[in-house]
Amino acid sequence: MINIEAFSEVDIRIGKIVEAEVLEKARKPMYRLVVDFGADIGKKRIVAGIRDYYSGEDLVNKKVACVVNLSPKVIAGEESEGMILAAGEGEALALLVPDKEIAEGSRVH
Repeated sequence: MINIEAFSEVDIRIGKIVEAEVLEKARKPMYRLVVDFGADIGKKRIVAGIRDYYSGEDLVNKKVACVVNLSPKVIAGEESEGMILAAGEGEALALLVPDKEIAEGSRVH
């Protein structure tokens, strides 16, 4: 278990996916996403293994919850600067999305 102080170090923000490109070099079905987190954070590239669940067209302009303060990691030759949050596994996977209109960069509490 982690305590609340450790959890509070995770910076989760709402971002808007502005690009979704198939990552051909990946062993698993992945996208290279560009997510806009507003003026304070800007745009980040995020590699996500969600191609089996979403088309690129369905992702563009979708607002999603993402961790924005992870150390960058190279995945399939691409640097990923965060993590998009989703729930489920197998055939049922769903992105975590706000249920109301909210500004890019808004903090998830």
